[in-house]
Amino acid sequence: MNGAESLVHSLLKSGVEVCFSNPGTSEMHFVAALDRIPGMRCVLGLQENIVTGAADGYWRMAGKPAVTLLHCGPGLANGLANLHNARRARSGIVNCVGDQATYHRPYDAPLTADTEGFARGVSQWVRTTTKAADVGADAAAAVQAARTSPGQIATLILPSDTCWDEGGTVAAALPVPAVPQADPHAIRAAARVLREKKNVLLLLGGSMALTQAAQEAVQRIVAHTGCDILAETSNARFQRGQGRMPLERVPYPVDLAIQRLSKVEHLVLVGSKAPVGFFAYPGKPSKHYPENASITVACRQEQDALAALTALAEELGAPKVAIGSNGEKPEVARGAPSPEGLARTVAALMPEDAIIADESVSYGRGFFPATHAAAPHDWLQITGGAIGCGMPLATGAAIGGGGRRVINLQADGSAMYTVQALWTQAREKLPVTTILLSNRKYQILLGEYQNVGANPGRVAMDMMDLGNPDIAWAKLAQSMGVEAATATTLDQVADLMSQSFARPGPFLIELVI
Repeated sequence: MNGAESLVHSLLKSGVEVCFSNPGTSEMHFVAALDRIPGMRCVLGLQENIVTGAADGYWRMAGKPAVTLLHCGPGLANGLANLHNARRARSGIVNCVGDQATYHRPYDAPLTADTEGFARGVSQWVRTTTKAADVGADAAAAVQAARTSPGQIATLILPSDTCWDEGGTVAAALPVPAVPQADPHAIRAAARVLREKKNVLLLLGGSMALTQAAQEAVQRIVAHTGCDILAETSNARFQRGQGRMPLERVPYPVDLAIQRLSKVEHLVLVGSKAPVGFFAYPGKPSKHYPENASITVACRQEQDALAALTALAEELGAPKVAIGSNGEKPEVARGAPSPEGLARTVAALMPEDAIIADESVSYGRGFFPATHAAAPHDWLQITGGAIGCGMPLATGAAIGGGGRRVINLQADGSAMYTVQALWTQAREKLPVTTILLSNRKYQILLGEYQNVGANPGRVAMDMMDLGNPDIAWAKLAQSMGVEAATATTLDQVADLMSQSFARPGPFLIELVI
């Protein structure tokens, strides 16, 4: 058995079933082993940022890591942006990165790179294997690291001779580390604040705190204490719709965030961080909560948020209370496109248990209020601010979601970073409906000009313009095997959404706004 074969066998024994790949010469023995050994679903991405973003989406829905196969240091570097987003989402991913053979590195061939250096900025665990006999054990350790709560990125660097050399040994799966529990003293301290103080905000973050089960405990706490409740601005996975709380998020715009949090005197954090600005702005504070507000950490990000919230409700003596109705499902909107109208239309038509992959950026900031009464669904957001996550995230979520319909709310500027994901969706026949928000500009940057106090002129405005020439999104999608059509009204969007949900594969709707 060579090292590559021991790698595949060891990954399978550790429960890794999907490989998102963009391989090169250094990884050919891994590719050959995947061909010979059954059990691993192999998904090709045409650029590494597709591969890493898909692995992020897969973890968020499946709750277990996929493996990525990346070509040397530059291939890893191509995937760093979505690994940055995945790290912020606390997703577990195993990266297998090929490298020069151990004896070839001293010759400084063109693809030789500081692969470990690239990896450390986005990985909690990094290791370079130096001999075939260690590959299987190192793979098992990488999976164990990836599955360590709340999810970690583990990068295993494999010089090509460690894969082709004989002497590989299959490693058994290592135990998944237990999820740490919140300190009972921290739970009691949080309960005391909620019981005795005024103007308390319970701030939720991380996937575990935003599940339906966790929200049932939150509902008890809110009903019993009357505290305020918000989620973080960006969340990896948010269970929403009927049967779930109509939770809102800390606003993204700095002025709205400061206004929303202005009366908070005490912050109780559950899997979250105290709110700060995405950026610094002249004359505005970095912290969005009042300077004199106290902060109590009930549950850290790596701890079991569901158990912590349940314990907090019990400590408060909060009786069980049902989550109420979120109102009637909205009607389909008609006429000219608007953010509110599109949100109502998506809420009206989305199938039960849909998955929303949201990279709508500025157009979609107000989508939450109009979608509270939709059918139960999961909402995935861009978490690290590195644009180009939406299409890959939708791709991985479709595979991790086991056939559930994915709706990708996608800004056009961000989409061009990773448009190749459409090809993968077509190749894999994935149930992804992309609603492409075609305003033909970097709208978010136009707003940021005002926020930072800059004064844009003609040259600057041209740098925000995506309309010279216009991108023909329907033709672009069709060229990669995805059915597509253009809509200019919400009526057309509704009709095309309904058609897409009846199809087994991907569909793109370009909404001209």
